[in-house]
Amino acid sequence: MKKSAVAVFFTVFFSLYGLINAHILFTGLRVLPPVPGLTAVYVIGFLLLASSFIVGRFLERRWLSSVSTAFVWIGSFWLAAMLYFILACALYDIFRVVAFLVPPFDRWMYSLGLPVGRAIAGGVVVLVIVALVAGHINAFAPRVRTLRLAIDKPINGGRLSIAMASDLHLGTIVGPRRCEAIVAALNALEADLILLPGDLVDEDLGPVIRGNLGEKLRGLRAPLGVFAVTGNHEYIGGVEPAVRYLRDHAITVLRDEVVELPCGVTLAGREDRSAGMGGIRRMELRKMLNGVDRSSPLILMDHQPFHLNEAVDAGVDLQLSGHTHHGQLWPLNAITNAVYELSWGYMKKGGTHFYVSCGVGTWGPPVRTGNRPEVVSIILESSQQSSPRL
Repeated sequence: MKKSAVAVFFTVFFSLYGLINAHILFTGLRVLPPVPGLTAVYVIGFLLLASSFIVGRFLERRWLSSVSTAFVWIGSFWLAAMLYFILACALYDIFRVVAFLVPPFDRWMYSLGLPVGRAIAGGVVVLVIVALVAGHINAFAPRVRTLRLAIDKPINGGRLSIAMASDLHLGTIVGPRRCEAIVAALNALEADLILLPGDLVDEDLGPVIRGNLGEKLRGLRAPLGVFAVTGNHEYIGGVEPAVRYLRDHAITVLRDEVVELPCGVTLAGREDRSAGMGGIRRMELRKMLNGVDRSSPLILMDHQPFHLNEAVDAGVDLQLSGHTHHGQLWPLNAITNAVYELSWGYMKKGGTHFYVSCGVGTWGPPVRTGNRPEVVSIILESSQQSSPRL
């Protein structure tokens, strides 16, 4: 990615982040009780929370330590809290606009007085804390989702079992304990093949190395192997070191590559759409699949589920993707539903089966309020029946 594009991205990001936090800060100041010193405590505490994630990510790259870890954890929870506080502020602003336009409503709100406003603000804080705690517990409780698909192509033995997990985001937040749990969940499926379609590494590789998470991944077991593709986060943290680390720990990373599996199935893995960040031009799908025998089942891993018609036109039988997290935090799933043709779950388009996973890890907040994390068990059967059973 060009330096100018990076500069524009970070300028927009920090401007938006600053404006959102400033709005929350000043809205909170409106309802603070008149206790001496409370305003100073509130402002200092707020600024610490709001800056923690950025400070933590900066320190990770220069001074990986318990201090950087603490900042990242605090800041990650704040990202989720920030979403719900700005939604509450937006609702408050709507009431203020209505009050301005409808004088009787304004008089009614004024009659309630500041104590009621403070009580409501306190209730909002409690609700946000409850949402964070519940969402954090939910983020550590992945479920197994089973998908049975049939294709009219031969498979040695008549079936292929696949264990899939996308968006692990290994690093400071998804550390050794969660990595072990993910490995155990995948191995428990006793699948023929394990597929990891992108974002195995969160951002910086340092916390992954420090936690020795590669050795945890080395514990993955599948007779036909463990395969992955790059995601956008591998590129954010540096794709070459990330891929090298994964390959050094028994993960076969496919980068615009095709392999023939002993079961008679062809497996293809695309470079992520973010390849431009690393100065790489990803191959066109048709070119990548040129010469592939279409009489054999063809499975494609492509991290970001854009332009699904490309897979249909290329004769792919099954595409597996992740990336969306299906919003991760409610109500952001409404945005991912609008952006992606398939934000989460199964769809058949033309002759191609698609499954987009909401992921097993988390980015940013170690919180999921929009869905449960998942590992996916896919049973691919060679028969005439084509409708899935979930």
